[in-house]
Amino acid sequence: MQYVSLYNGVKIPVIGYGTFQLADAALCEQCVGNALEAGYRLFDTAAVYGNEEAVGSAVRSSYVPRKEIFLTTKLWVQDAGYDSTLKAFEASLKRMKLEYLDLYLIHQPFGDIYGAWRAMERLYREGAVRAIGVSNFSPERLVDLCMNHELKPMVNQIEIHPFFQQGEALRVMKDYGIVPQAWGPLSEAQRDIFHHKVLSRIAQKHGRTTAQIILRWHYQRGVVTIPKTIHQNRMTENLDIFDFTLTEKEMESIGGMDIGHSEMIDHRCYYTARQLNSVKIHGDMLP
Repeated sequence: MQYVSLYNGVKIPVIGYGTFQLADAALCEQCVGNALEAGYRLFDTAAVYGNEEAVGSAVRSSYVPRKEIFLTTKLWVQDAGYDSTLKAFEASLKRMKLEYLDLYLIHQPFGDIYGAWRAMERLYREGAVRAIGVSNFSPERLVDLCMNHELKPMVNQIEIHPFFQQGEALRVMKDYGIVPQAWGPLSEAQRDIFHHKVLSRIAQKHGRTTAQIILRWHYQRGVVTIPKTIHQNRMTENLDIFDFTLTEKEMESIGGMDIGHSEMIDHRCYYTARQLNSVKIHGDMLP
């Protein structure tokens, strides 16, 4: 495994395992366990995914020491705010039955994100979490947060893949020393990406799968990825990207696949704000 350092010195694996849509507890626990066996050390979950318990269980039952595992979970919109963030964090820890987290993210740029960030700064200073960051923050939202708080986010997890390459967002994150992390790094198989002629040609040249070419492209751009698969052979394949290099011409060819916008979700749309604010993951009072 290769690692990259956050601006506070904490090291994060460059490839992790995503658990989005793994709501079935038994399947989720099995997949995380298989991923640990395959060599994954970064695992990404969220309160809204409904699988924190399963992820925590797999980690606790693994032979891999806790200090070698990098765990991320996320604060949902419903819990944004200073006091509610502190309660939500404790609830996540309780569900996972862990003593600390490695990375805590504001999941969406909606609700009282400023109160939430102040609470996360407190959690970080108290040592309850090793790093804090955000998810789905567009460049202007990210810069505003940076300029109005003492601590900058250490990570911004956003949609990045060959069809939506987020060049401007990556440049802004570089300016502020923030590590980019890609959700949906394989484009969730949109536009038949695994058979795309550009990627297939490059994959054939290197004797690799198209997924490996995409993940290597991310790696050479300095982007941390969290691909998800339930298949053990693909888990192993997705990690096997460190013994070849894409040429500058190949990187440019993949760069030409960018359509410049998401076909999955638009976080700058009023409908998205309304929809995500409507999702409730618990009653009025947290346990």
